[in-house]
Formats: sequence, C-alpha cells, structure tokens
Amino acid sequence: MTYELFIAFTVFAFVSCVTPGPNNLMLMASGTNFGFARTVPHAMGVNFGFVFMVLLVGLGLAQLFERFPAAQHTLRIASAIYLVYLAWKIANAAPPQAGVSANAKPMTFLQAALFQWVNPKAWTMALTAVTAYAPAENPMLGLAIIVAVFAIVDIPAVSAWMMIGVQARRFLDQPRALRTFNIIAALLLLASLYPLFIPSH
Repeated sequence: MTYELFIAFTVFAFVSCVTPGPNNLMLMASGTNFGFARTVPHAMGVNFGFVFMVLLVGLGLAQLFERFPAAQHTLRIASAIYLVYLAWKIANAAPPQAGVSANAKPMTFLQAALFQWVNPKAWTMALTAVTAYAPAENPMLGLAIIVAVFAIVDIPAVSAWMMIGVQARRFLDQPRALRTFNIIAALLLLASLYPLFIPSH
C-alpha cells in the first residue's frame, strides 16, 4: 500500500467510523441510559466484531454475495427486521431510576460483535474498504493494514458517541425528557436502514 493510498484510506476509515450509523446511535443511547463504563463492553464488541468482519471479507467472504445473490437479499431482510426490533427496544427503554428498568441491561460484548453481521453500514464499509483500498500487489499486507487502521480509528470514534450520550444525560433528568430522547434515537436508528433500500450494482 502506497503512502498516498494509506492516507486516503485512513481518512475514509475515520470518517466512516465516526459518522452516524446503527452502531454509533446505539452507543449514544446506551451511554445516555447506562453510562460510559457499562457501555464499554458494547463498544469493544463493535470494534472486535467489525474488524473481524473486515478480515473475513478481505479473505474472500465478499465473493459469496457475487456467487449467491440470494444470500445478500436474505441478509438485507434479516438486518431490517433486527434493526426494527432494536429501535423498538430503545424507544421503550424505561428511565434507569424507574423500578421497571431494573432488568434493563446494555448490549454485551458478544451481542455487539454479532450485531455487525446484520449491520448494513458495517457491510458497506467493509466491502468498500476491501474493494477500493486493498492493493493488487501484496494483498495480504494491504488487508492487514486495513484491519489495523480500522481497529485503531474506531476506538476514538465510538468513544465520542458514548460521551455524547453520557453528556446528553445531564439534560435528561426528567423521565419524559429521557423517553423523548430514546424515541428520537430509535427513529434515527430506523432512518439508518436506508442503505438496505439502495439497489446494489
């Protein structure tokens, strides 16, 4: 990977990691409802799961969609259903101080890692990175660099969204305000479904 290509990919990786998407919106909502410390496993699961996805895509998983288009269609449907379910959970999350929320828990490391496989933005990022930035010469080294860059730049990106959620909590002391925030976060999560409805070429 040339120096120019490395710089271009690093910019792409950071921008794609820090912009709104299902992961960041859920991390923001979790930071608001559960705090920074309890959201850390969720964030680490996002990082590990996505980096592992990029690695597998680079090793040839992307070819599966080319050979079996039905697999991609099935993934789109599963992604939409699961994201609607997550949006419903966020919208109906009770305030932490309410007794009915005693059983509420943030997403675990494993749940967050597995979620990447039904995350449309994660698939778009992984496929774009591997197809557009992996060099033709020495592709394994190029893939290793791509994986390493994503693993590094994703940490400050997800941390920023958790902090946004934590800081937002200061202005959401009232249950009604927190409920409104959760509903808005859920609607934004639903809006992030748009990549599923863009025809693939």
